Amino acid sequence: MSRRRPRIPPRRPIYLGCEGASEYGYGALLDRLAREAGTVHLHIHREILQPGAGDPLALVQRAAERIADIERRRTPFAAKAVLIDRGSRRKNADAVGYARQNGIGHVIWQDPDHEGFLLRHLPGCRRRRPPRGASLPALRQQWPGYDKGMSAQELARRIGLEHIRAVCTVENDLRAFLEALGLIP
Repeated sequence: MSRRRPRIPPRRPIYLGCEGASEYGYGALLDRLAREAGTVHLHIHREILQPGAGDPLALVQRAAERIADIERRRTPFAAKAVLIDRGSRRKNADAVGYARQNGIGHVIWQDPDHEGFLLRHLPGCRRRRPPRGASLPALRQQWPGYDKGMSAQELARRIGLEHIRAVCTVENDLRAFLEALGLIP
């Protein structure tokens, strides 16, 4: 008599539009941590949205175009998000409105940029919000080996699931996205 292997549920496809290579690496880290946790079966499809020149609306428009193109050829995404830097108040509002109109459920704002966002992942830095232009030096002070565009493997040396869960106490957009995925309770 042969034994049946347990059925593994298919991975839910998740879309994460990334402003640049650094965000792409962070998205790969989230995908890796989800697989390691073993509690959720998903795959985070990551894409760099440049060119977009740091304009939140242009980046969200590019994400909506890419999502539509991909979904024409494959299974629809179970969740859709973009990970981008804050811009002007007007551009941010326009970006959120456009995201909603196009089914992108999560705009994860990095304040003021990706390095400031990453800084808050580190122990003792949860409440730090350096101004634009000061976040990279502040991050490198806490993480001397940090370089822009690090891979998931390099990020994982300093950031684990416990850091992601802890930063969600101050990063509401990230928390909402990860709750929707089931990665955090």
